[in-house]
This record gives sequence, C-alpha cells and structure tokens, in this order.
Amino acid sequence: MDDQKFMNAHEKALSLFEDKRSIGVYCEKKLHAILKFYIEPDQSCHELTVNGFIADIFKNNQIYEIQTSSFNKLRKKLDTYLKDYPVTIVFPIAYNKWLYWIDEENGEITKKRKSPKQGSYFDSIKELYKIKMYLNNKNLSVCLVLMDIEEYRILNGWSNDKKKGSSRYERMPIRIENMLTLSKTSDFKVFLPYNIDTPFTSRQYSELTKINLKNAQILLNILTYIGLIKKSGKIKNSILYEINSY
Repeated sequence: MDDQKFMNAHEKALSLFEDKRSIGVYCEKKLHAILKFYIEPDQSCHELTVNGFIADIFKNNQIYEIQTSSFNKLRKKLDTYLKDYPVTIVFPIAYNKWLYWIDEENGEITKKRKSPKQGSYFDSIKELYKIKMYLNNKNLSVCLVLMDIEEYRILNGWSNDKKKGSSRYERMPIRIENMLTLSKTSDFKVFLPYNIDTPFTSRQYSELTKINLKNAQILLNILTYIGLIKKSGKIKNSILYEINSY
C-alpha cells in the first residue's frame, strides 16, 4: 500500500477537525474522513449533491461511498445512483486493532492493548448480505480495506469492568494493510478456500474458512445469489453446494 499517500490523507483529514470553521466534519468520524482523503485528495470532490443525495466523493462521473457499517442505509442511494453512475462502496475492516479505554467520569485514558483478533475480508459478510440484491449490478463495486486501527471505547458497559456493552467513541486508522475490490462474480472467489472439495456442506465450508456456521451460511447464501456457486442436492438435512464453472 502507498504509505505516503495514507499519511497525506491522515494529515489533511485531521487538519479539518482542528479548523472549527470547516464545514461537513462535525458529524463525521476521523476514520471516515481519512479514508475519503485517501481515495480522493481533492476536497472539492467531496460531499457533492448527486441526484438528490449527498455523495461522499463524486469525480469523473464516479461515486464513492465510505460506509463503516449499516449497508442497508445505502439502499435508497443505490437505487438512484446505480441507474446513472458507477458506485464503489468502501468498507474499512480492522486488521490489527489496539484498544484504549476512556473513563467516562474523569476522562482518563488507559494504555493501549492489542486485540488478539485479526480482521479479514470475511468480516464483511453481514454488510454484504444487506446489499445482496445489488451485487450483480455491473455499476457496483465494493472495496474492502484492511486497516490497522486504534480504537477508543468508553467504560460505560453493563459488566463489572464496564467493558461489555460499552460505547465506541472513535476509531483512528494508522495504516492500510491491503485492499480488495469486488466488482464481478469471479472476484468473490476470494471467499472460496483453495482446498475445498465439491460438493460441500455449509459445515464443511465453515470448518475450512474458520468462520462460525451462521456466517458461513450467510456467505453461501450470497455466493449462491450472485451465481458463483449453486445448490446441487442434499445429504441428510444439509444442502450440498458446487462451484459454477467460469
């Protein structure tokens, strides 16, 4: 990845938060702003009205939407935009994550602690499902961005240590590890293990990909919908899947 490009975007975005006169950053999180400048450094292309909606980036008749969650909220925009423009949804995923905890009473911040979990492209499953009906549209691309992130959380949860059920305050990206763009059906092959034998069940798929069974079933639903795989029968109560030829 282009580390210098990322640092430039980081600097530009944070300067807006320091400038109280800047418009359009008060309700925007820093992760969103930094990604916006990484994709398009020219601020004049940011936050433009296109077909009645505000696009995060609009340049050369292309639209980029940075969406950190809740892809379902994009459906109305997609219904309108995809008729006329190529649209790329940019989704950040925490690859390595360090946690800071903020005491809500005195504002003290703990030393950072590295999360044992490492993110992957599979962390996009639930969001992709929310826009499954658009994934075959030739005008839609989804860009998954693996990022190292420092996350700040408020100690206001319901558990004794106030961590479970806590509120996320801010996420600060510190590096881009990798990016993957899903534009056509064959791009989704990244979700198929190289050593998978066909036909296979959702449980076998879950074991090979090391994701839980529920998420495996959701992803297989998506891959079936876009035509990468197909149902080929049953064994006992389990559906069998095969990979379509391309």
